[in-house]
Amino acid sequence: MNGRPVLTVEAEPTLQNHLSDLLYGLGYAPVTAGSVEEALAAVASSRFDFSVVAMELAGTDGIDFLRRLKLQGGDPGPIIMLFDPSHAKRIGEAAALGADDFLQKPFKSDDFENAIKGVCAGPRRQWGCPPVDDLTARLEQETGLWRSPKMQELRRVIEQAAQVHVTVLIRGETGTGKDVAARAIHYRSSRQRRPFVKVNCAAVPRELLESELFGHERGAFTGAHQLKIGKFEAADHGTIFLDEIGDLHPALQAKILHVLQDGEFSRVGGKSVVKVDVRIIAATNQDLENAVAAGQFREDLYYRLNVIQIVVPPLRERTEEIPLLAQYFLHRYSKLFNRDGFVVEPEVMQHLLKQPYPGNVRELENIIKRMIVLNDPFLTMANSISHSPQTNSGAAGASPQPELERPSLKRIARDAALAAERESISMALEQTHWNRVKAAKLLKISYRALLYKIKDVGLKPARPQFQPPLHSDAIRNDPHHG
Repeated sequence: MNGRPVLTVEAEPTLQNHLSDLLYGLGYAPVTAGSVEEALAAVASSRFDFSVVAMELAGTDGIDFLRRLKLQGGDPGPIIMLFDPSHAKRIGEAAALGADDFLQKPFKSDDFENAIKGVCAGPRRQWGCPPVDDLTARLEQETGLWRSPKMQELRRVIEQAAQVHVTVLIRGETGTGKDVAARAIHYRSSRQRRPFVKVNCAAVPRELLESELFGHERGAFTGAHQLKIGKFEAADHGTIFLDEIGDLHPALQAKILHVLQDGEFSRVGGKSVVKVDVRIIAATNQDLENAVAAGQFREDLYYRLNVIQIVVPPLRERTEEIPLLAQYFLHRYSKLFNRDGFVVEPEVMQHLLKQPYPGNVRELENIIKRMIVLNDPFLTMANSISHSPQTNSGAAGASPQPELERPSLKRIARDAALAAERESISMALEQTHWNRVKAAKLLKISYRALLYKIKDVGLKPARPQFQPPLHSDAIRNDPHHG
């Protein structure tokens, strides 16, 4: 790759390509990132002459990148922030977090070049080392909730596995906490100050996953306008966590086996070999032995991954941890959603202890989160009376009750979709302090559609909120309006 590396962080493909063309014309080699996670992974593995970061990114913003960069560390070089007029009020916040210069969109190429000259002429900021102590402290808090004998044994195995550089296969049902176990291994190992990069193999379409894992060269395929660093390269000297490994396509299984055997690979469309020193931790909720027998998973890869196997038990086998987990999530989300003083009543806790939790810890977390967001401590009891077999059983000696008619699958799916939509709208409104224009943009729906849905699902502010008048120009400038 010719030219000096520059990082560009922009979610809008057209502007991303425009930035790359400008930088190539100036003799630089742009490395692109479409999200905060991709940008942090790139900074963790490479040093850049400077970075160009959009203030507005999909689902988050450039401010979040600056905050997380301070925690992670790295060397992005001086940072130029691109902003729309609507984000001008946040320039001070971005400057305080370390941004060096600002360009308003749309900008002229001369202004862009002058901004580059200006930031490169100044002193280079040191972003410091990642505060591993903060990360390990949170992990210790989470693993400190492991009080059952099975989870105590899991902790012992994790501590042993962390000391040796071998692959680990984590097994368990959905939502049991396989991600926490993987992070615990990494942050207890000698690689703790190196990147921890997670990839959900089931969440990325097969045709895109190879590029996501191994990167691609410029021109490798239609739309590959610049070099992209893959997750394996971003995790060099650290740990890569391959979640849902059982969903990996056979062709990619072979390529990962090659990395395990030789510690090297080639980017998509590339001929040169990229060498990496990466520890692989994989996780699955599938029966890989059956997948091997059925020819769906490579036997040689299975044995390469299964050097140390860890099984995370389901929540129903460690119910003594439910009160601790509930209190942990209560403290975390009441603070996040500004619901200080929110408590779980004893009768609600007793109800929580009786649930089957097919979704395990994640399901319990979502229940607590939903209670806090909707400010209804008895929500879980009201919602589960007709669905939970425990709540339908009468007290000892009570006369038997007639069995309630079971709802149809279609009704269950409809109710679940409505509940999920209501929660998403509620969270967006809370996040924007009930600014309905901003919430509509966050949800990527029109302002009028949001007003209709708020009324339809019966949402109201927890307390009176000041809502500035919506001027006609605000509606005209809303790209989702109409």
